[in-house]
Amino acid sequence: MAPPRSILITGSSSGIGLDAARSLQTRGWRVFATCRQEADCERLRAEGLESFRLDYADEASISEALSTLLERTGGTLDALYNNGAFACPGAAEDLPRGALREIFEVNLFGYHDLTRRVIPVMRAQGHGRIVNCSSVLGLVGMKWRAAYVSTKFALEGLTDVLRIEMQGTGIDVILIEPGPIPTRIRENSIPHFEKWIDWQNSARAEDYRKLLHRLYEPKTGPDRFELPCSAVTAKLIHAIESPRPRPRYYVTNATHLMGLARRILPTRALDWLIAKG
Repeated sequence: MAPPRSILITGSSSGIGLDAARSLQTRGWRVFATCRQEADCERLRAEGLESFRLDYADEASISEALSTLLERTGGTLDALYNNGAFACPGAAEDLPRGALREIFEVNLFGYHDLTRRVIPVMRAQGHGRIVNCSSVLGLVGMKWRAAYVSTKFALEGLTDVLRIEMQGTGIDVILIEPGPIPTRIRENSIPHFEKWIDWQNSARAEDYRKLLHRLYEPKTGPDRFELPCSAVTAKLIHAIESPRPRPRYYVTNATHLMGLARRILPTRALDWLIAKG
């Protein structure tokens, strides 16, 4: 009997990553659900998932996590789902260099580091799927999200080039681009905002005062166009199980709308549409 297909998922403590881990385990995949914090790994192990620590900002943890996985599988891995990421809200002019350095370490450099380590494994076995979780904000920019947007635009370009370069290797490289999904990204962004954004001394201080409630106050209902995490998982399943996966998967009507608008609208018209919200 053939061993189950295996997948490494990052950012599995909650939201998109956790839904994917649970769903794929139910479908018979051997899931390695990694988290940044050991306490979250313990919680996932308690519910029957194989989980250990992987922090994109910590190169040693990336190396150790992959070594642990390969020891358990005998040196194989069928799929990688790069999912973990964070946001740092703030106007572009208020983002210090350190803020961008910190977010790129996780949202781009960590993805790239892990992917480079996985590619030789997939080359040796002659097949594999590498799926990068981007965003509608990898297609269009929106105000107050410059740090996150810049990492996702960079991820889109890096993934596109890698997909082209991997042709003929048996390794498929795929983008998933969710729109509004109920995750903890807003709550998790608060410490980064407080660390890096000196909003009270910003030229936009009054704008910040009007917007802070959106960051700190609990949501009263779903966002417009919002879909559950399972909608992302459905696209992931197609990406890793289909004999011919698509290069990219849009999730939510917002992503479809913005993808279309980016292709057909002049830049000024697109700016106007985005500014209207």
